[in-house]
Amino acid sequence: MSKLKGKLFLIPTVLGDDALQSIPTYVIEQIHALRYFIAERAKTARHFIKATQPPYPISDLTVMELNKRVDAAEKKTFLNPLLSGNDVGLMSEAGCPGVADPGAEIVKMAHAAGIEVVPMVGPSSILLALMASGMNGQSFAFQGYLSVKKLAADLKKMEQTSLRQQQTQIFIETPYRNNSFVETALKTLSPSTRFCIASDLTLPSQYIVTKTITNWRKSELPDLHKRPAVFLILG
Repeated sequence: MSKLKGKLFLIPTVLGDDALQSIPTYVIEQIHALRYFIAERAKTARHFIKATQPPYPISDLTVMELNKRVDAAEKKTFLNPLLSGNDVGLMSEAGCPGVADPGAEIVKMAHAAGIEVVPMVGPSSILLALMASGMNGQSFAFQGYLSVKKLAADLKKMEQTSLRQQQTQIFIETPYRNNSFVETALKTLSPSTRFCIASDLTLPSQYIVTKTITNWRKSELPDLHKRPAVFLILG
């Protein structure tokens, strides 16, 4: 009789420090039941797990790092605990694994291997920003990071798509470039386009504001330097 395979649990993590309240109790209970994890950085994963006050020493955990240095052959070994009957938790650096996150590749491999995948509820900066933006939540697209070299052109292209399809366009920027990005957006986008800035979601410093470009140009802008942010536009 073949040994039963473990389950791959998709574990949401906090979007920043002081936000453990955003993680449901049932997720924390599942974390405490696991001994194997896959994460982008072991240090970040262990820090998060320790904050949940697990009933075991952190040193007892096996955390497999999923980063750019890991080749295809090594990634396949990440499934070994699952194939041996152990449950494994997949974590992102922040938010939900598999969404704008390299963990999607592990999920794909798990499906191919016949391993059950269990997504768990938790904070997603993309969905939280969309919910709070007041923009179209029935038709939207996440564009990820925009090209630095073609930023203005990409913004105009997304604005045209948004206007034509009435589709909310969602994107992110490297935190240290946030302020310069906002300046470019205010110069590039049309006056009537609605623009939302959603920063530090779920944190005490949370900032979420939607205005037309005209009104943003009249306003004092927030300092977003090195603050995680999600941006949305609707033409």
